[in-house]
Amino acid sequence: MSFFRDAFTARSAAVRVRFGAGVRRAVADEIDALGARRALILTTPHQAATADEFAACCGARTAGRFTGAAMHTPVDISEAATAYAREIGADVLVAVGGGSTTGLGKAIALRTDLPQIVVPTTYAGSEATGILGQTENGVKTTLTSPAVQPEVILYDAELVATLPVGLTVTSALNAMAHAAEGLYARDRSPLSSLMAVEGLRAFRDSLPAVIAAPADLPARSETLYGAWLCGTVLGQVGMALHHKLCHTLGGSFDLPHAETHAVVLPHAIAFNAAAVPDLLAPVAELFGGDDPGLGLWRFARESGAPMALRDLGLAEADLDRAADLATANPYWNPRPVTREGIRKLLRAAWAGDAPAAD
Repeated sequence: MSFFRDAFTARSAAVRVRFGAGVRRAVADEIDALGARRALILTTPHQAATADEFAACCGARTAGRFTGAAMHTPVDISEAATAYAREIGADVLVAVGGGSTTGLGKAIALRTDLPQIVVPTTYAGSEATGILGQTENGVKTTLTSPAVQPEVILYDAELVATLPVGLTVTSALNAMAHAAEGLYARDRSPLSSLMAVEGLRAFRDSLPAVIAAPADLPARSETLYGAWLCGTVLGQVGMALHHKLCHTLGGSFDLPHAETHAVVLPHAIAFNAAAVPDLLAPVAELFGGDDPGLGLWRFARESGAPMALRDLGLAEADLDRAADLATANPYWNPRPVTREGIRKLLRAAWAGDAPAAD
C-alpha cells in the first residue's frame, strides 16, 4: 500500500546514529567529535558496573558517574544529577541504559544544554526523540523540545545480548507502540508511516528469534534496528490514546513502564481501529487477521508478555480513578475519548481479556 498524502510536513532531527556489535567502545571518539572533554556517565543503580566499563572506555575524559536514574524520571533525582553535573564541570552526558537513564540525561540537558551521547541497553526508543517525560507529586508530564534531543546514539547488540527475555519482550512492545500509534497520527508523513511499518516488521521477525536464542547477535541487532525506527517515529509525530493511558498509569499508580505499554497496546489499538481501520490495516497484515488489536494481543501472548494490569499491581478499585485521570484533559485521538469507553478498555486490560472489536 502507498502512504502518500496530498499534504504533509516531515521533520527529522540531526542525530548521528551508529550501529554495530562493540560500537560502544568508540564512545571516546564520539566525545572528541563533539569537542567535549569532561563526560558525566549516567546509569541506573543496578547498572553501576556498566558505568565503570564506560568510564574505562572514556579514560581521562571521565569527569564523574551518576548511577541514580529511576523509572518515570522523578524531578528530584534530575535536580540532584544536574547539580552534580555542574559541580564536576561536565561538558557532555553519556547515558547508558534504557528509558530511565535516557530520561535522566534529557532532564539534565534541559537544565544545562549539555550534549548527549546515548547508548541504549533496551528497546525503549526514547533516545531517538526530543521528548521528555518527568514525574513530580505523582503526576507525569511530557514536553517536546530540541534541547532534549540526543546528539549521538550508539546501538550495540552486545549490550542487549544479556537482556532478560521478559524485559526484552516488554521493551520491544513498548517500542512497537510508538510505531502503531504513529500510523494514525494526525501529523504523520509518508516517511514516518514507512518507518513505522518497517519497525513493526523488524520486531515481528526478530523477537521470536531472540526469545528462542537470547544471545543471537544478528537477531538482537534487528531488534535494535526496530527500536531505532519506532523511536524515530515517536520523535516525528504526536502520540494519542495509548501513550496517554500509559503515562497516567505509570505516573499516578507507579506501574512499571514497559510492562504497562505491553498490556495496554492491543487494547488501545483495538479501540482506535474502530475509527481508522484503513490506517491500522498494516498492523493487521503484519500480525494476522483483520483485527490489529487482536493480532497484537496474540503476538504479545505468544511472546510471553504480561497480559493484565492487575498482575502489575493495579487494583480493581483504581480503575475508576484511572479512567477519570485519563479523560480529565482533552487530547487529540482518532476516535472520541469518553470516560465510559476508556473505563471499558481499562477493565479489559486489567483482567487480561482479549481486546474486543468495537
